Amino acid sequence: MTIIDAHSHLWLKQDTWVDGKRILSLKNGRSIFMGEEVQMIPPFMVDGVNSAEVFLSNMNYAQVGGAVVVQELIDGNQNTYLTEVQRNYPERFFCMGMAWTLEEAKRVHEAGLKGIAFPGHRMKESLTNLMPIFKWMEKEGMVLSMCLGEDKGQIGEMREVIQECPALKVAIGHFGMVTTDAFEWQVKLALCGKNVMVEAGGITWLFNSEFYPYPSAVRSIKQAAEWVGMDRLMWGSDYPRTITAITYKMSYDFICKSPELTLEEKAMFLGENAQQFYGFQHLPELPHIKNMSE
Repeated sequence: MTIIDAHSHLWLKQDTWVDGKRILSLKNGRSIFMGEEVQMIPPFMVDGVNSAEVFLSNMNYAQVGGAVVVQELIDGNQNTYLTEVQRNYPERFFCMGMAWTLEEAKRVHEAGLKGIAFPGHRMKESLTNLMPIFKWMEKEGMVLSMCLGEDKGQIGEMREVIQECPALKVAIGHFGMVTTDAFEWQVKLALCGKNVMVEAGGITWLFNSEFYPYPSAVRSIKQAAEWVGMDRLMWGSDYPRTITAITYKMSYDFICKSPELTLEEKAMFLGENAQQFYGFQHLPELPHIKNMSE
């Protein structure tokens, strides 16, 4: 089965401010996050670096062929590092830039990054103000990654963007904030245009209180498929934050083991849809390597 992670993160160091609050990498996988010390990444990442090489090791072990790397305000702008990652590992990663102006978007494109990620759930301005960027991305064939919050007004703005840019490829993130009232509104954005997908990055975080094997998460996948079709849905891990609680492989094998989905549905959700949407080619064959404990 081809497996592709449609929502992950990489950074050399977190060093930024959001809403006047500090975010800074510490040692042993910890960070200052909004003024509080938290376990941001697994403790074996002792230097705070969330590198492509460590991620590739996790991907190879978990038999994940490719990954889409998005960006978030809380990690700081990682355009320079992700340009390097895209150049060094073009067949394994689809890296997104961060941009807030048309000129910044053009620089992202010139650097070789394949899309732009917008953390809409942290934005205060109207999405329609960014319409010139979206129209330019549509013309250049770039992919838009958009995470939204619970604001139905913002979801309506996203609907307007989709209708104004019908050829723009759009991936709605965090599985439509599945554990909130926004879930149905966000997922049904996929009905507004033929190039709109919904990716499940962070679904294990959103159902963390239930924990593995996340039966409610599986039911939410089935519900979303009833609304928009399984061909509009993609798996995502939200690596590396989610693997402070579980292993990387656990972030998708609960789907593999679930009797609630057919083999065809699992194959579509875990990789086939993302492979077609993002255009991954020449993915490696990754055989299972037996654990010493097996």
